[in-house]
Amino acid sequence: MRKIETELKDAYIIEPQVFEDDRGWFLETYSAKKLSDLGIDTVFVQDNHSKSKTKGILRGLHFQTDPLAQTKLVRCTKGSIIDVIVDLRRGSPTYKKWLKIELSAENFKQLYIPQGFAHGFLTLSDDVEVQYKVDRLYSKPHDRCLRFDDPELGIEWGILDPQLSQKDREAPLLKDCDYNFIYKGERQ
Repeated sequence: MRKIETELKDAYIIEPQVFEDDRGWFLETYSAKKLSDLGIDTVFVQDNHSKSKTKGILRGLHFQTDPLAQTKLVRCTKGSIIDVIVDLRRGSPTYKKWLKIELSAENFKQLYIPQGFAHGFLTLSDDVEVQYKVDRLYSKPHDRCLRFDDPELGIEWGILDPQLSQKDREAPLLKDCDYNFIYKGERQ
């Protein structure tokens, strides 16, 4: 397992070691010990699995506010997506900056998203499945979302008219959102 730094402070790409032969492949998708050896000591408490039927579905940008903010470890297990995260931690050296990465069933990459980030993804193919771990359970009172096309963020999704849920269509702009994240230095 390999940890790759990204442009966003405390967010990482995780590349598992894939063992392939003529029969197929095998990999460890999660190892608490291997992540700990890489300096990631997050204790995950729940696995989530989503399915999107068609290309062009955009889910996000979603997050939970403190004190129930979530760290996520995201991977695409069928099809492919553009995964986007935004640093919402006031005081962070990468505050309001975003990162876009392709995750797919073929590239096996995972994205480690620390607390204080908004997260969303756009399906690049039909019949997409995304699985992710979280370190805190879902809390409706702390659930928030942001407009995917907020001009203040300027995220380049590569699509003008994605399929959105009602919740995501009605999402507020960042300036109208009540997020409460504060950057706490090198280790969150």
